[in-house]
Amino acid sequence: MASKNFSDSNRMTRRGLMFVLSSPSGAGKTTISRKLLEADQQLRMSVSATTRPIRPGEIDGRDYHFCNQETFDRMLAGGDFLEYATVFGNKYGTPRAQIEEGLDAGQDYLFDIDWQGTQQLRHNMGEHVVPVFLLPPSLEELRERLTSRGTDSSEVIGNRMERARDEISHWDGYDYVVINDDVERCFARVQQILASERMRRERQTGLVTFVRQLMATED
Repeated sequence: MASKNFSDSNRMTRRGLMFVLSSPSGAGKTTISRKLLEADQQLRMSVSATTRPIRPGEIDGRDYHFCNQETFDRMLAGGDFLEYATVFGNKYGTPRAQIEEGLDAGQDYLFDIDWQGTQQLRHNMGEHVVPVFLLPPSLEELRERLTSRGTDSSEVIGNRMERARDEISHWDGYDYVVINDDVERCFARVQQILASERMRRERQTGLVTFVRQLMATED
């Protein structure tokens, strides 16, 4: 009897992952994130809760989950956030239930957070987190990118450079580090990381069943 091919009829289920991109301002994180979301239908941007006011053009539930201070503090006290931070007086947090439910269903999430948020995610979610840090080819190139935007004063750029040095000092807290010396090359490398992580044995939740079926078939 011919062996049955399970690859098409019984697709293996997979647990989702949390793909983190961090970088100093100007190192290309926003560009790479946008390209990933445009190219990969399996990847969804994580939507944070925030106490900051909604801005024109933003949609509640798409850009952020907007809430008041009381609601945020109640969620924080209840352990409802996987990570949280206060930025310029406003609070931001990643809702736990939303992400955990999505991961169980095989959904992959993209996170645009700093090294502190990444540490919190790793503490709470362990191997489900795939942290990637993007480095500029040089600090001179980073300063040039920030200057070429034409949106910040020299003082602001100086502050951004100081913050960049601090962020770069935490590069060794990430599993992957990619130098963004060329956008397309960097994008290709990040895609390779994502593809490889999706194939890790521990994420293939249907693998045990597949192997049992495979071993049970006869020639």
